This record gives sequence, C-alpha cells and structure tokens, in this order.
Amino acid sequence: ILFESFGYKRGLPENSDFVFDVRCLPNPYWKIELRNRTGFDEDVIQFLESQVEVAAMLADIIGFLNRWIPKFQANNRSYLTVSIGCTGGQHRSVYMANTLYKHFSEIQPYVQVGHKEFPVKPVARE
Repeated sequence: ILFESFGYKRGLPENSDFVFDVRCLPNPYWKIELRNRTGFDEDVIQFLESQVEVAAMLADIIGFLNRWIPKFQANNRSYLTVSIGCTGGQHRSVYMANTLYKHFSEIQPYVQVGHKEFPVKPVARE
C-alpha cells in the first residue's frame, strides 16, 4: 500500500486507486504562524490533531480502507495506491498521508508513504 500526498493545484496524480480530497478540512495555511510550515512540523500536526473534522475524516478513511483492502487482497491485488490531496500538498494531505501510513504499517505488510510536493522529506523546523 502506498499512501501519497499531493496538491490539487498541480492536478490529480496518475495511477491512484483511491483519491481522498481533504480540502474541506481546516487549513493551517490561513494561520500566519503555520503558513510556511508543513505537515511534517509538530505545530502543524498539533493544529490538525486539535480539529474535530480532521479526526472524523481520518476515522472515515481508515474505516473505508479497513473494509475494502481485504477485498483487494482476496483478489490477488499486489499493490494499492491511496492518494490524499489538499490545495497545495503542504499541510493537510501530508499530515493525513503520514498518519494513515503510521496506522496501516502496524497492521499491513509493505506499507509506504510518499509526498508529490516533497520528493525528499524536509527536516521539521523547531
């Protein structure tokens, strides 16, 4: 399973099996102190984790995937790409992809995470 974040401003990624749009969630970009941060930074993570809507969407996506991943596995599907998009691919989608990766890597083999806007993971800022 590959969880991949992306920014809608650059278009949909190719080869996605599922695409989840998280643009409806509260956007850290509109908080001046978080604008130049990313979903890798602790202050952005804390902001997103404090939002009820973020937790609800995360639970819904996890529930959906928990239900349907076994069906793909039963049909000998060897890979699955789950893309998570927000406006710029910097905050919400990065956080969601990382969180989904952490969750599913504990219960599924061969789970990966990637970020279209960050080919190399940036170092979190203090």
